[in-house]
Amino acid sequence: MKFAYQHAKDGVFDDKGLRSFFQYRDLGIDAATGGRFHAQVIRAAEACTEGTGRHTHTLDFQMVYVLQGWVKFWYEGEGEVTLEKGACVHQPPGIAHELMSCSDDCELLEITSPALFETHDA
Repeated sequence: MKFAYQHAKDGVFDDKGLRSFFQYRDLGIDAATGGRFHAQVIRAAEACTEGTGRHTHTLDFQMVYVLQGWVKFWYEGEGEVTLEKGACVHQPPGIAHELMSCSDDCELLEITSPALFETHDA
């Protein structure tokens, strides 16, 4: 593993991620950990109003922390959960879930392990 840091002023958002209504800022953790972990800031390019469909991920760890705005998820066994600024959720490996909607100012910090993982329809 390598030491890594990134200043906010140097961060670049792009659309190279899972969802077209989000923009993604890679925080350099994937490269620093040889793919063991990934951390990114995800921000809404527009409000999400139609949902993503229920799905699962093949990974060992996933957490989401809300930096700004709000996001509504559905989780298997839990139902709908609305997370606002300052809220955090750990999504256990393999849990079926859906991002149902989010505000147009939504901004999230997501950390996963491993960095690369598969997504499957639930």
